[in-house]
Amino acid sequence: MRALLWASRIVIFLFLFAFAIKNTDPVSVRFFFDAAWQAPLVIVALAFFAGGTVLGVLALLGTVFGLRREAARLRRELKQAQSAPPSVNQAPPPGA
Repeated sequence: MRALLWASRIVIFLFLFAFAIKNTDPVSVRFFFDAAWQAPLVIVALAFFAGGTVLGVLALLGTVFGLRREAARLRRELKQAQSAPPSVNQAPPPGA
């Protein structure tokens, strides 16, 4: 299984490397106020991919922290329930 994982990683790397070599033509990215950035296409694509990844992670941070807080609360409740002695004040079932 480990060999298959490494083989797939190598194939993906070679595919992306070939993509990078084929897309070295300069492109201009025009911003507001006549600002422009000229760079190879692969650098522009990589920059936007990285920016999208960062924005996606930032969008999930609130959810992740909320779930961690809930998990900590549930762990505290479980620890408290396990440390409490069992209740013996229960009435016997009817007919017993």
